[in-house]
Amino acid sequence: MRADSAAEVITKALAALRAATAPDSADDADDHEAWSVYAPLLWQAAADGTAALPLGLELIGSPDPIERRAGCDLLCDLSTRHEAARAGTATALVALAQRETEDRVPRSLARAIEKTYDPRAVPVLVTLAGHPDAEVREQVARSFAEVITGRPDGPDIRALITLSRDQDPHVRDWATFTLGVQAEVDSPAIRAALWERTADEHTETRTEAIRGLACRHDPRAVPLLAELLGNPEGSHLLTFSAAQITSSPEPLPALLEYEPGEDWVTDAANACNPTRRARLDAWAWELVSTLHRLRPDLDAAVSMDRFGWGRTLGVHAAFGSSGYDIEALLARADGNPARAADLVATDLPSTPPHSPPDPRPR
Repeated sequence: MRADSAAEVITKALAALRAATAPDSADDADDHEAWSVYAPLLWQAAADGTAALPLGLELIGSPDPIERRAGCDLLCDLSTRHEAARAGTATALVALAQRETEDRVPRSLARAIEKTYDPRAVPVLVTLAGHPDAEVREQVARSFAEVITGRPDGPDIRALITLSRDQDPHVRDWATFTLGVQAEVDSPAIRAALWERTADEHTETRTEAIRGLACRHDPRAVPLLAELLGNPEGSHLLTFSAAQITSSPEPLPALLEYEPGEDWVTDAANACNPTRRARLDAWAWELVSTLHRLRPDLDAAVSMDRFGWGRTLGVHAAFGSSGYDIEALLARADGNPARAADLVATDLPSTPPHSPPDPRPR
């Protein structure tokens, strides 16, 4: 796309945005059509990063809040499509956040700075977390997911804890989801905030809090999770995943009431079955022990994600393997750990790729 054609597309997008946000617009169908035109046009304009970046920067510098909003939305799509544009986009959006006073812009600003994946987004989002508009606070709760600091007491986590107590249920819902499921950090303060929300009158918020506690292997979540699973209408993929992570037998009776066939149901039931779980642990031990005998150079080890269920067989980084999912590996080996060890030993070279020549004399 040429720079001038990108500008033409932006002109059309601005016209659609003005139509969608016109205060005298009374036709919902027309509004919906305008919004459905606006987003694809921006995505099209963002395809050419070289042309889109100066256009986006020009728009966010406009005195017109409609144009600044469109500029944020364009920079959001640009950052999504072009990694090279993210640093410059983050710099410009941080500067915009420091001077923006119009209520129509911050929601788009929060979305855009999220997609830069830049740590400078965190203080911007922390400030916007106190915005009087609930839609802005909801977007902030969503946007923290891509820029989590990883610190249990970080400013992002503290802001999410505050947002999880917001008066608006949708803000609480998204803040609890981001804090509980997407932010893979743990602390007494995080657990206390999640436990508080398990009594929330808003069903979705309560559900996210239960899942978040389950992801942290908090035993208080187990009976609540079993209760969720006991209501088929309220079951969700993430609820089954949470059951997997707890590995507790308590949800098993509820899980066995579901029709078999869906992978996530089967996986959750297997994880909560103490007999099968003990057998998998024994297989994993036999697998890694056999590998140490066959190929001590692999330095094989079994690990499990802190906020997950699956067990992974890892080998020395020099062999260039990201590891093996143990259940998938055992399936390849028809459930035979010794056969699985042979498969790994055969898969990997006897010496690491690109290894230096042996300096010892022959």
